[in-house]
Amino acid sequence: MSAPSASVAHHGADDNKFQIYVEIAMLLAVITGIEIVAIFLPFAKWLVVTTLIVLSAVKFLFVIFYFMHLRWDKAFCTILFFIGMVLAGGTMWALLLIFGVNDSIPLTSQM
Repeated sequence: MSAPSASVAHHGADDNKFQIYVEIAMLLAVITGIEIVAIFLPFAKWLVVTTLIVLSAVKFLFVIFYFMHLRWDKAFCTILFFIGMVLAGGTMWALLLIFGVNDSIPLTSQM
């Protein structure tokens, strides 16, 4: 294989990834549009919230696997990322329990 054909093959792979990024960006834009429309639909609140959570999770997974390149990284990096996400989620949950609304109500004085 000569050098020019090797660079053309490499350039083709870059174009393919660029095309994937553009397609995913368009998909994310469509999902965002669906989320905006879903807010104004006359459905039960639990159904709208569930739909928004699922669509947001799908968008999150597309972003982390493609735009953060976790799809092409080693599995160890993906595992480390999700360990960090679980720790951050647990910390957030604990802080919400510690500093909840009921705990911020001032105590009445007994004088």
